[in-house]
This record gives sequence, C-alpha cells and structure tokens, in this order.
Amino acid sequence: MSVLTRPGETGESSSTSPTARSTWRSSRLFVLLGALVVLAAVLGVLLRPDQGPSRPLDPADTSFAGSKALAELLRDRGVTVDRVDSAQAAAGKAGTGDRLLLITDTTFIDEFGLAEVPGDRLIVGDVLGMELLAPGVRTEPGQARTRSREPECGLPAATAAGSAHLGGAIMRGPSGSTGCYPADDGHTLVRFANPEGGVTTVVGDGSFMSNQRLAEDGNAALALNLIGTGKAVTWLVRPETPPAARLPGEEGKSMYELMPGGIRWAIYMAIIALAVTVYWRGRRLGPVVTEKLPVIVRAAETVEGRGRLYRARRARERAADALREGTIDRLTPRLGLGSGAGRHEIVAALAARTAQDAQDVGAALYGPAPGDDAGLVGLATYLETLERQVSEL
Repeated sequence: MSVLTRPGETGESSSTSPTARSTWRSSRLFVLLGALVVLAAVLGVLLRPDQGPSRPLDPADTSFAGSKALAELLRDRGVTVDRVDSAQAAAGKAGTGDRLLLITDTTFIDEFGLAEVPGDRLIVGDVLGMELLAPGVRTEPGQARTRSREPECGLPAATAAGSAHLGGAIMRGPSGSTGCYPADDGHTLVRFANPEGGVTTVVGDGSFMSNQRLAEDGNAALALNLIGTGKAVTWLVRPETPPAARLPGEEGKSMYELMPGGIRWAIYMAIIALAVTVYWRGRRLGPVVTEKLPVIVRAAETVEGRGRLYRARRARERAADALREGTIDRLTPRLGLGSGAGRHEIVAALAARTAQDAQDVGAALYGPAPGDDAGLVGLATYLETLERQVSEL
C-alpha cells in the first residue's frame, strides 16, 4: 500500500514545479502571436511583386534552375552576354555572324527567323524546330538519364572538361559530325560544321549549365569551352509572357499587377480576424488558478480511510486480497524465495518455518474470502501471527 507521508513531515501543503499544462496556459497567447507574426512574414514574401517563378537556363535568374553563375563567369572572361527572348532580337544582335547564338527554348519563338541568324549555334535540348536549326541531327526515341558521363570523343572542348552531367535527348549527327558523351545508341552532345559557315553544337540536356550543377564534375569547364570561344553570346530564352496572353493595354504587366486590389486587403482582414479570435479564445477561461499539490496525508489516515470504504461497501473479498498480497510480498524475501515463487513453494516454506499446519497456512493465504467481519478480523490476526513468527526466527 503506497503512502504519501515521510517521517517527520507535517500535514502542511508544499509547492510544486509548474506542469506542462500550466506552462502552456500561461504562454500560449505569446506562442500564437509569434505564429501570427511568422505567418504574416511568409505572406509578405509570397505577395512581393518581384517574386516570380524560376526561369530555367536564364542568364538573369539566380535560382537553382537559372544560369546567372555561368553568365557572370563568361563576363569575367571578357565575353559579352546579351539576353534576348525573340527571334527578332536575336537577328538584331547577329551583325556579320561573328557571334554565338545560344538557344535554350524556342517556345513562342519564330524558329524560321532563328534559322536565318548567321554564326555559331549552341542548342540546348530537343527544342521545337530542330530540323531547321540543326539540319541533319536526328533524335532517337526516349530520353537518357541525366548523370555524370565521360566524353569518349576527340572534341577538345569535351576532352579538356572530362566528365560532365549530361543526359536528355539522344541524338545522331549528320555525316562528318562529332558525337560525345554516349548514351544508348547515340550521343548527348553532337557538333558539326554548317555548310553556310560556322559551327552548330547540340546538347541533349542543359542541367550542367544551371546554377545548381555548374560546380559539379567538369560542368563549368564544358560550358565555358562550348560558349566562351571569344565571340559575343546572344543568349535566347523563353519569353516571360507568351505573346498571345498579352491583352491590349496590359503589355509588360506582371501577374501581381493584374491582381485585383481587394485581394490584398482581404488577406490583411483575415489576419486581423484570426488574431482577434485567438485572443478571445485564449481569454474565455479566465485567469489561471495555481493549486499547490500534492496535499500530504498521514499514513494512518490513509489506512483508516481505505478501511472505512471497504467496510461501507462490504468489500470483504477485496480487503482479504489486500491483506494476503501484502503478507506474501513481505514474507517471500524473508523465506529466501524469489519473486516468481509459486503458492506451493510459499506455503511449504512458511509451514516449515513457523511449524504451522500447511493446510491452515494455505487456506489463510489462498483460501476463500471470509463470510463476515469477524472472519476478516480473524484472518488479519492469523496473518499478523505468521509474520511475527517468521520475523522472530
């Protein structure tokens, strides 16, 4: 039977440390207000007008998919990099054909106009209009997994770079072309001379030029060797807004500029309503009441209280079981038995130590419950006698 008293203690209450529930109740308002501040900051970042999606292989994009790092490396080497997003702009930069045209995407771009731009070309991926931009190049069905590959060719730009992160389109070049970085039955890089002058290079995937992959393997070296030939670069990217999507009077406007002004105010009102609701729900239970627990109760009062409960409910069987369990727990180690000893072992050992009849000992420890209060008192007296005899031996 567990007791909450200790020797020499009085019945006065003692203070205890705060529980997890009381700590949460006292600080939840500050936690929720902090969460609201974080939520407002996140919404502010998401609603910033200059926040937009990443633009793959864009020399002005600093995200993982962009190519801002490669463009800066080229400029550090003295190479002029001009970003354009239309065939007309690329043709305007062409001049006498002493530039390199880097094509990363031809979606929404006039590929017929691009085919007339003179000079060297570097085509990234299986873009639309490949048959016009790179005549004689055939793409095989399927895609090669983008991974680190060895050049396995004699092209100086590839052999100097070594392994690179390539994959994507699997290609076969025209007669006299050079294929590098093989994949399945083709190559992921093909270079050949144009009949009208200049060199065309096609790579199956441009991930080696991205900000995320540029520092891996020989990616930076391969990109610089292919692009940094000393010629100025016309870097063609996909238009940020398709021409067909621009309505009269809305040219150049972003999605955030086209968003109705009431959307932002609706978000602000929702944040204020949430803050008011949190404050109201947090105050509805009133102030926190601190209770000093536990209350220390004397052992005698605990025993007497439990005894009165047993007597009120006439729980003789439960009282007898409590007496027997306590007696067995105290006598088992004194008899030299383990905690897993069986009833027969305990009865035999106790009968031998006390010279009592084994049947009487067994009935006292494991017999039926007393039928009345007198029998319960007699059982308690007999068990106490057994403990006293074992203690005196």
